[in-house]
Amino acid sequence: MRDRQTPDILGEPWESETISLPPDGEGPVTATLVRRRAERSNGRAVLHVHGFADYFFHTEYAEWWLERGYDFYAVDLRKYGRSMLPHQTPTYVADLSEYFADLDACWWRVAERDEHDHVVLSAHSTGGLTAALWSDARQPAELAGVVLNSPWFDLQGPAWMRTPVADAVLERLGRLRPMHALGRDVTGVYGRSLHVDFGGEWDYDLGWKPIESYPIRLGWLRAIRRGHAALHAGLSVLAPVLVLSSASTRHTVELDDIAHNHDIVLDVPQIRRWSTSVGPHISYVAIDGARHDVVLSRPEARALVYDQLERWRRAHLD
Repeated sequence: MRDRQTPDILGEPWESETISLPPDGEGPVTATLVRRRAERSNGRAVLHVHGFADYFFHTEYAEWWLERGYDFYAVDLRKYGRSMLPHQTPTYVADLSEYFADLDACWWRVAERDEHDHVVLSAHSTGGLTAALWSDARQPAELAGVVLNSPWFDLQGPAWMRTPVADAVLERLGRLRPMHALGRDVTGVYGRSLHVDFGGEWDYDLGWKPIESYPIRLGWLRAIRRGHAALHAGLSVLAPVLVLSSASTRHTVELDDIAHNHDIVLDVPQIRRWSTSVGPHISYVAIDGARHDVVLSRPEARALVYDQLERWRRAHLD
């Protein structure tokens, strides 16, 4: 029996289905798979994974793939967006491998149930780290390529935060006080640079993608650092991988051109440094003028993103 598809919040012809997963320490868990079929399908598909404090609303990005015949799927992972349940702590997992169940369930539906033997895995930011780890662990036969949009490959900030001593302290505190929320300054500039209410181009649910993000909890940050350590030790994703990022990182507390034309979330040199740790077939492209989520950049930079994506697609997927 096929899973029941229902109209998605994006409107027809978008559909979504809720996937029940084994419960965790907080209770029942679900993921949500969003889908749209290409009008002239070539039998191929894309599965997209969002970043932190995020969910799938990237219809322009999806349209780019749909126009090329790819059926497009996106997952809202557990405790995010469409999948968030009232009893859950938004975004929280104790280990990134918890997401493997979400991705396994989605991949089965895309590859086996819907019969796609050529699937591109696409992911952004924190999702990029998770997708790289999952691809390395699973190596599915249908994996034709991986597109990582500003993947979170290392911890930004002062160098002392990335020392073995700091990681050891976090490991201990994350085990003892996993739900403790870290104090941090969040300006909201990045969110305001995107959303239509503040002069941006994009309309999305501010309850699911808050302007000031979500709290960072010790147990979750410990999971991220464990993921970073696994990546830094070297993965072996055998499919061709495209890593896209902004050309540079700048910081600002104003909604100015810096906010619109740079990555103000992650450190671009770290993305560049660790990209080759994903596997043996890596293409890295820095996009001048791009934001952290490169497909949400201003039109000129977005055009460069899609130009590079098309070059890579023609070289590695056709």
